Amino acid sequence: HKFQIPQQGNSSILYHLLESDLRCLANPNRKLYQHNEQSKKGQVSKRRKKVHRSTRFRRPNTLALPRDPKYTRKSTATKPKFDEYSLLKYPLATERAMKLIEEFNTIVFIVDPRANKRHIKEAIGRMYNIKATKVNTLIRPDGLKKAFVKLTPDFDALDVANKIGVI
Repeated sequence: HKFQIPQQGNSSILYHLLESDLRCLANPNRKLYQHNEQSKKGQVSKRRKKVHRSTRFRRPNTLALPRDPKYTRKSTATKPKFDEYSLLKYPLATERAMKLIEEFNTIVFIVDPRANKRHIKEAIGRMYNIKATKVNTLIRPDGLKKAFVKLTPDFDALDVANKIGVI
């Protein structure tokens, strides 16, 4: 910015300018207000103390950058927790299970205790290519989970049991 030295009539402007500023105005090669920049470099400006209006301190939200890993932490991908082979342990071949197969078109399996009815129904459909109308479950006193799988009228439980190897 180019400033001109004020004329004699503007004495109020001269009053507000510093002595070094007047030197800068007189010599056009020097930068105006150069001394202010130099004086600020050495000093640490005081920060105003934040007034907390609540007794509870709330941590301010800071910048959350997306993760950018240098390498993958797992060498191989994890296999699914419940595939049909780990979910269905084995079919039961007790007298009561045989009676259910013959009379109620129902097959009994011992399954993983963490499996739910939806998991069991899907696993039986994928493994044996059959459709189940409903699945009832219970947890035996020894900690194993028993699943009663009622088949649709399209499938005969005796034929499926023969194919599986229960009978």
